[in-house]
Amino acid sequence: MEKKQIKLVSWNVNGLRAIEKKGFLESFKHLDADVVCIQETKLQDHQLSDDARHIDGYASFWSHSTVKKGYSGVGVWTKTQPNSVKNGIGIEEYDQEGRIVELDFDDFILFNIYFPNGQMGDDRLNYKLDFYKEFFAYADKLKKSGRSLVITGDYNTAHNEIDLKNAKANEKTSGFLRIERDWLDKIVTDGYVDTFRHLYPESVKYSWWTYRFSARARNIGWRIDYFFVTQDLIDNGRVKDAFIDNDVFGSDHCPVGLVLEFPRK
Repeated sequence: MEKKQIKLVSWNVNGLRAIEKKGFLESFKHLDADVVCIQETKLQDHQLSDDARHIDGYASFWSHSTVKKGYSGVGVWTKTQPNSVKNGIGIEEYDQEGRIVELDFDDFILFNIYFPNGQMGDDRLNYKLDFYKEFFAYADKLKKSGRSLVITGDYNTAHNEIDLKNAKANEKTSGFLRIERDWLDKIVTDGYVDTFRHLYPESVKYSWWTYRFSARARNIGWRIDYFFVTQDLIDNGRVKDAFIDNDVFGSDHCPVGLVLEFPRK
């Protein structure tokens, strides 16, 4: 049976308007992906450039914050028209910051998510943990109904010590708190697979570096951007590769990716 491969890329661009001035469209072409998900667009719909909204060969879908301008936001470009698109999970508290786009394709449901950052204080840490809880409750229902899921984006948490340069020094920093890491442990136990770590269990690569201290040049980073998939996609041999593209610049994050394969219908 003939197979088709689908290349997906996720990238926290840390401001779409800013990265467009740093060659984003050239980087986009270099990525050569079937689906590109971005997080932290930091704009409203009327601020989207025509060049970004209308890239040849792709349809684009967006979710913007309705409570704070220039904040959060996600976008997706896809060569294949999805069957349906939804923003959010139906809970206003977690939908209003424009953090979730859900695209339903024939073979899987794709979520592009900018998970909250918990570093601004206890209230935001609790919001982040509650966001994890409510989102994965929503995802679990789809998984239990038999759907295959791909959940990508900036999770804002490094899972294990291999996933950041200075683990011991950051044990009390949001992004590597035990209570945050426990959530990633839980989703793994619940049947979601970190594709990069599954394929490359010993590989040390990062996807985010602070702008301070020449961290990227010194590769003092964190791996906080992921493609998690439901276990069935692993068991059925659909996951062919996962990657982190450290050679693409323009943001404090770099792109991460996933290659899936399905029978051609």
